[in-house]
Amino acid sequence: MNFKDVIKSIEPASASNYQKGLERQSLLTKPAGALGFLEEIASKYCAISPEFPPSVPSSSVVCVFASDHGVLEEGITPWPQEVTLQMVANFLNGGAAINAIAKQVGAEVSVIDIGVAGDTSGFAGIINRKIRPGTDNLARRPAMTLRDAEDAIQAGFDVANSVIDDGCDLLLIGDMGIGNTTPSAALISWFTKSGVEETTGRGTGIDDERMVLKIKAIKAAHARLSDGGTSDPLEVLASIGGLEIAGMVGLILAGSSRRIPVVLDGVIANAAAVVSYELNRNVKDYMFAGHLSQEPGAKKALDYIGLKPVLVLDLRLGEGTGACLSVPIIQSAVRTLIEMATFDSAGVSEA
Repeated sequence: MNFKDVIKSIEPASASNYQKGLERQSLLTKPAGALGFLEEIASKYCAISPEFPPSVPSSSVVCVFASDHGVLEEGITPWPQEVTLQMVANFLNGGAAINAIAKQVGAEVSVIDIGVAGDTSGFAGIINRKIRPGTDNLARRPAMTLRDAEDAIQAGFDVANSVIDDGCDLLLIGDMGIGNTTPSAALISWFTKSGVEETTGRGTGIDDERMVLKIKAIKAAHARLSDGGTSDPLEVLASIGGLEIAGMVGLILAGSSRRIPVVLDGVIANAAAVVSYELNRNVKDYMFAGHLSQEPGAKKALDYIGLKPVLVLDLRLGEGTGACLSVPIIQSAVRTLIEMATFDSAGVSEA
C-alpha cells in the first residue's frame, strides 16, 4: 500500500473507548486522580486500542532510522560524517545505549539504513532501505527531491507495517545521523513559526562558534524555502529535512492508520511528528511523547502538537533511548487500568 492512500483515511482515536477508560479509573481502588498522568496515558491507550479493555503492550520494537546530512559542509559540528556508519555498526553489534536500554525494557532493536553515506551492505542484521547516500546541503539547495522524500516516507511506512505484521504492538522511534538536529530545528521552527534561535540547540555539544554557523545555515534554508513559496508539508520536508525524518513520518502514518501506538523519542522524532501532524492532525491521537529532550525544539514541537512527555530526564542522545525508557511507564499505566480491583469487587468502601 502507498502511504498517500492512508493519509486522509486516518481517523481520530475512539472517543468512546477513551471515555470508558476514564470511567473505569473512577471505579478503581484509589482516590480519584491518585495515579496522575498514568491515568491519562491509560485512557489514551484505550482510545487507540480497537477493543476495550486493551491488552498490556508486550511486543515493542524500536526502529532506528539512520541517515547522513549534507549540511555538515557548513561546519555545524566537529563530528565527522563517518560516525553515522560507525554507530550503525555499533547498534548491530549491541554496543550502544539503545541496545542496553532496549534489552532492559524488552524491546527489539531494528536498524534501518535509509540514507547512510557509507556502505552498509555487508552489515549483518541491517534493514537496507537506502534512498540515497545522504542529503544535499539544505543551507544552499534542497536537501532532497520530492521523490526522494516520498520514497523515504514509503520506506518507513513499509518497515513499520512489516514489524506490525510480525506482532509489534508498540512502535518506538529512534534515529542516528551526524548533523540531524539541524534539519530537525529547521522543520520545527518552520512549522511552529518559531524563531530559529528558539528551536536550535547544541546537539552533540557544539561551541558558540559552531552554534552561530548552525543558526545561519537554518536561516539560509528558510530564506531559500520562502523564495520558493511552497506550503506543502512534503515539499517542505524535502527541502529542509532529512531522510531519517521522512522515514519516521512513514512509521507514524503506518502506526496511526493501523491503531498501533507510536512512542516518540527526542527532537528528531519530534520533527517527524510535526510533519505528520501537518499531513493529518489525527495522528496526534496515536502518539506518545516518550520524553522531553534537552534540545529546545523538542518542547516547541510537543507544545505545538499538544503532547505531554512521559519522562523528563534531560536526555539528548537520540537512538530511541527516551522512547524505550518510557515503555515500562506505558505498560504500567495500562496494567493498573485493567488489573486493579474496583471498589465493588474488592469490597472496599468508597468515600
